[in-house]
Amino acid sequence: MERLGAADPGQVGPYALLGRLGDDETGSVYAGRSPTGATVAIEMVRADLAGEPGFRGRFSAAATAGRAAAGAHLAPVVDADPDGPAPWVATALPPGLTLDQAVSAHGALPEPTLRRLAQGIAEALAVLHAAGSAHGALRPANVLLARERPYLVGWVTPREGAPADDMASLGAALVFAASGREPSGPVPGDEDVAALPPSLRDAIGSCLAADPQARPAARELLDQLDRPDTPLPAGGWLPPPLADEVAEASGRGGTAPTTVPPRPNHPPAPPSTAAGGAGISRRKMLIGAAGGAVALGGITAAVIALSGGSSSPGPVSAPSSSSGGSPVPSGPPPASSSPSPSEPPRITLSAEDATPAWSVTVDAVPTEVVASDEVLALFSEKSTTFLDSAGKPVFRPLKVHAGSSSGLYRGMAFADAEFYIVGLTREGEQSLGAVDSATGKTKWVVSLEGRGLHVPAYVAVGGDSVYVCGTYFLASESMESRTGYIWAFDTATGRERWRLKGADLTNVLVPPSGDYLLAGSAKMSEKSSHLRVIETGGRGTRGWKKSVPAARYDQVGQPLTSYADGLFVFGREKILAVDRATGEEKWHLAAEEQPDVRFGTPVPSTDGKTVYIPVGQDLVALDAADGGVKWMAVLPEHVLFEASLGLSLNGPGAWCSADTVFATDTTKTLWAVDAATGEARWKYTDPGQPDTGFKWCVGGDRVWISSNLTVTAIAAHG
Repeated sequence: MERLGAADPGQVGPYALLGRLGDDETGSVYAGRSPTGATVAIEMVRADLAGEPGFRGRFSAAATAGRAAAGAHLAPVVDADPDGPAPWVATALPPGLTLDQAVSAHGALPEPTLRRLAQGIAEALAVLHAAGSAHGALRPANVLLARERPYLVGWVTPREGAPADDMASLGAALVFAASGREPSGPVPGDEDVAALPPSLRDAIGSCLAADPQARPAARELLDQLDRPDTPLPAGGWLPPPLADEVAEASGRGGTAPTTVPPRPNHPPAPPSTAAGGAGISRRKMLIGAAGGAVALGGITAAVIALSGGSSSPGPVSAPSSSSGGSPVPSGPPPASSSPSPSEPPRITLSAEDATPAWSVTVDAVPTEVVASDEVLALFSEKSTTFLDSAGKPVFRPLKVHAGSSSGLYRGMAFADAEFYIVGLTREGEQSLGAVDSATGKTKWVVSLEGRGLHVPAYVAVGGDSVYVCGTYFLASESMESRTGYIWAFDTATGRERWRLKGADLTNVLVPPSGDYLLAGSAKMSEKSSHLRVIETGGRGTRGWKKSVPAARYDQVGQPLTSYADGLFVFGREKILAVDRATGEEKWHLAAEEQPDVRFGTPVPSTDGKTVYIPVGQDLVALDAADGGVKWMAVLPEHVLFEASLGLSLNGPGAWCSADTVFATDTTKTLWAVDAATGEARWKYTDPGQPDTGFKWCVGGDRVWISSNLTVTAIAAHG
């Protein structure tokens, strides 16, 4: 990283610039830091390019798509300003080294590392290509080697490029990593490809075919690279000297080098803090009720009970302002496992590994799994198949398939003994169908084709209606003019009830019952999102509207919201609980000292009385009525709960059955936690799972897990 020059800005939006990462054909790339210490990469577009007709529209569309397309190997978009004097986009910058830095310092990489690197880049490209995008500028400087996995960065700004060009660039990057030197010419020749290990030479060499049509698609390359028997280097996927340097960079909280001397007249960047790293146990949180707000501390601070909440263990003196907080006493909590009268239980999660009831092999990798009490439905590129509670195939497979293995939408839902499936028929037509979960017989099928293009994101059931939500394009419009839609059908007959479309319908929460849906949207350049209610009776009437600061509901995908006890509970930087009919706030949960903390998706209990929220290292159980804390469960050190970014490639992130909360962490371990006490029942991981993690769901008294071609069942109580 180079120091800032005299012509470089010192600040972009809220981010203090640390140094220059480089330049490309669209502009300059900087390392920046948020006011709370999160490190980001900021790409600023050249003024002449920003002035070209249509560029800002393409830029805004690409940044919005960047949020939706985020995957395990794509650094997520965190902020953007398409409308400023110089448009810019900020992506998370995981601590690590770029591929060119790593090879320059440590030379050629060994075969197991090269294989994992190729798989990670290919997985990232598969997600981009499935979303209709291409990187267009893949090179070693845009490949980041982090402690756990490689990342593809620099992929958001719109560029000219085709998927086949990306595959050639992947091949060139791998040749560079295998040889430790730049290719002998603009395109790697045979002598360069010879540097690849024999086990990779054919697969990576095919990416460099002169004929673009002869190059493999990203998903095809992944299939060629799938070698589970290949051992990793000791200590992880990186060889030891490189792993040590990456670990050092991770410990500093940034890429190496993490800082450069500030240029004159520029204030030094704020000190780094663990933004988004730990959970409530590292922060002071605020729980606010209608009558005020109180602070909620963690391991380093005692917990203060909720003022005015019926579940509060004891009284406190709360401030009069709803945005303030009571002082939090310093010092650790009592060592006793029995909490004091003013503290909710705080439990460190620890459990034995679960013993699977059975595992079976299937003939296609599922893109999604959904279960009834007794039957598991597997949705794949080939068809929809079913397994019974013993893992045996049942019913005849349906010729309805996902069309893509990217997992970018949720095409199945289950409710009231029926599976509802959105997918492609054998003829390539997009359809919605209802399938009886007891017999496997199709009850009805309706077409989703028609004027304009409906791109489904997910299907959900609420009451006696099934809703298909997604993105809508008029046939005469460009891809930049997309809008959201909700399509309501009768669950019994498939008859269309009503259809809405609009920019305010980007993300939709469908409660399992009731007369209201919650829709949310925002533009990338806006500092707030808007949420509104859709009344499901009649033709789908728009109801109350509420502005929510920085919640960012512009992603199409799994909504970051839930429904519990008559309340919509939602948020990312701040959790709000509002009355479903009026929009009146009942309580909220926020981080006072680090406002950029990201909460995971709130998960309601089956009776709606409790809401479980993953945040960093913690899983918090709250009383749905008033936000009172029931218990806090804490993961082992350096492990965080997964916080869905809206579009999940794996399972739901968290789920609640009648008496158990299930949640996955960043080590791709699934935890089963007693819903009443917060004690762990069991944990499960699979060393052979994909880099993105296994897919999973809950049905009856089982957890069903899909890992590559293996499907496993675990009893809910282990």
